[in-house]
Parts: sequence; C-alpha cells; structure tokens
Amino acid sequence: MTIQEKIAAPEPANRKSQFAARIGIGGPVGSGKTALIEALIPLFHDRGVELAVITNDLVTKEDARRVQASGLIDPERVVAVEAGACPHTVIREDPTLNIAAADDLAAKFPELDLILIESGGDNLASTFSLDLVDWWMFVIDVAQGDDIPRKRGPGTLQCDLLVINKLDLARHVLVDAANILAEASAIRGERPTIGCISRGLAERKGLDEIVDLICHQVLFFGAEVPA
Repeated sequence: MTIQEKIAAPEPANRKSQFAARIGIGGPVGSGKTALIEALIPLFHDRGVELAVITNDLVTKEDARRVQASGLIDPERVVAVEAGACPHTVIREDPTLNIAAADDLAAKFPELDLILIESGGDNLASTFSLDLVDWWMFVIDVAQGDDIPRKRGPGTLQCDLLVINKLDLARHVLVDAANILAEASAIRGERPTIGCISRGLAERKGLDEIVDLICHQVLFFGAEVPA
C-alpha cells in the first residue's frame, strides 16, 4: 500500500505539488543538516514514505554527492542545485532553481510522497519561501553556542520545527542541553522544538519524533500516523 492510499484527509489547498510534499531544511553551516537527512532517510523508508532529496551548495555539488554515495537512497533521487550566490537567495528571494528541480523530480518519480530540500549553510536569518516549501525546519547545534534561541533570529522563530542538534556535544562545549531546549521552547511558544543526536551514536535521539511530526503534520494532515 502506498502512503497516498493511507491518507485519510484531503490535501490542503496550499500544497505546492499534487505529487509530493516539499520540506525545507535550513540552518547555519556545520549544524548537521546533511547528516540529519542521512539519518532520516531509513526511518521514512520504514514508514513506507517515498522520498527524494535536493541539496543546495554555493558552487559545488558536495552534499548531493555525499547523499548519493551513502547507499541509503537511489542516487537518481538526489539532485544538486548550485546557488552561485548567498545560499538563502535560492530558497527565499528567487527559489526558481529549486522549484524547477522539485518539479523535475516529481515528474520523473510520480510515486514520490516527499521531497527534502536542504539549503546551503547560512545564517540565523535564513528562511524558506512558501512558494517553494509546504513546511520547513531550522537546524542549529549546541556547539554553536547556547545563546542562539535568545538571539531570536527569523530562522529560529519562523520555522515549523526547530531542531537543536548534537546534544551529545553539550557537555564538551559547556552548554546546558536542558536549558537551551527549555529556552527555545519558551521563545517559540506552541511551535515544536526537538533535541536531536543524528550522527555517531547507536541510539540517535529525536529522529523518530521528527519523522512522526512530518508524517502527522505534512503527509497525513491530521490522520493517524501508522505504526
């Protein structure tokens, strides 16, 4: 059974594509966006979600090549966009290149349920155009400092999901993991915040919660998430 056959609620009018939901993944350089994608792919696969990935880099295809070589996904389902300018330009000011890449993937793989669009590493003001994505997450990590939530950057405040990554490093950089999570949750109000460990440990914290949230809020739109 495909994931479309499991959907119990009608698609919302603001879905960017009738074929696949589009999710943005943004955040500063080095916050672990690509590693997070690699960790999420098998969990989506376990839930029967057909997905593809678009990566954005300044003048290379490095992130796409990494995901293609991971063995986690058909390399044909991974596409690179070279921004050629400030990374947030092609996800916010003029997302034409990413829209075209997503449209091409949806046409090539009509069975897709989900397209993950990873921004090139950018600053705390990086946000996604809603002409490009249906829903987006912002990824920061504890090694970048415990004051990021207090700085109230647009990425932190406006995203549908804030992911605080690399919690296992907190004690090594003198960050109180519980405190940064509490501060972020207080600042964001009802918008969710999830603490995460996406790489390096056998037990990877927060990943199932991220996938469940996407299945509930984006793919199933209120329907029961399958076990």
